[in-house]
Amino acid sequence: MASVVPLKEKKLMDVKLVELPNWILMRDFTPKGIVGAFRRGYDRYFNKYIDVRKGSISGINMILACYVLFNYCRCYKELKHERHRKYH
Repeated sequence: MASVVPLKEKKLMDVKLVELPNWILMRDFTPKGIVGAFRRGYDRYFNKYIDVRKGSISGINMILACYVLFNYCRCYKELKHERHRKYH
């Protein structure tokens, strides 16, 4: 028989749409819980892309791409006004 996993221990991809609001309410939104979530995410990323036997530059490229995208989104308002200016 399949064992029943409590809702709190399920991963996001295993949660059904009906269970999603209850799953979100069971998360830990204290500062300690949020820091722990970021730490787990960083550790997962580091172990998957950076700390590998045959490493490549792909992990660092992802960080740079996210940085460029973040700065573009942050400066979009100024860039949008700049493209309509005429330089002649």
